[in-house]
Amino acid sequence: MKIAIILGSVREGRQSHKVAQELAQKFAQQEGVEVELIDLAVLNLPMMTERINKMPQPPANLVQFSESVNKADAVILVSPEYNGSYTGVLKNAIDYLLKEFYRKPIGTVAVAGGKFGGLNATHHIQSLILHLGAFPMPLKLLVPFVQNVFDAEEHLTDETLTKSFDAFVKEFVWFAEAIVAQKAVKPLS
Repeated sequence: MKIAIILGSVREGRQSHKVAQELAQKFAQQEGVEVELIDLAVLNLPMMTERINKMPQPPANLVQFSESVNKADAVILVSPEYNGSYTGVLKNAIDYLLKEFYRKPIGTVAVAGGKFGGLNATHHIQSLILHLGAFPMPLKLLVPFVQNVFDAEEHLTDETLTKSFDAFVKEFVWFAEAIVAQKAVKPLS
């Protein structure tokens, strides 16, 4: 199973990349799982003016993004919480696509500097997932006080969060495998 982790932050001094990298490592340790970390800061997509399928010559970085999401069996969206929601750069990237997300299992991860760990952002992301025609996993991964839970080498040091990461990975693999298996047995048209 192929999982794409989309890192939805481009801000200088961001902390969410630590969370995305930790998740990528944990998913890669799962049997039969292949992971691709898609960093929107690296892709540097322009502001969306038209969906990719309506562009006569889409930019190469957008084609790469579309192909990566399309090839994935499942997707994880990672975002910090900005002003009570997910980032504009994540919304911009997702708005280019539609069919690439259709009927895929999608996990929601949010980070924040405060105690609620991006809870509001995850609610908004799950609503977006439903509008894409995809399947949001009910269990969310919230990372509060993100600035305090990784060491200088960017390793997760908080034991409670380590358990949360492990539970999220285990649940997501089960959730995604169930949907992917059902789609293979009985595809919907």
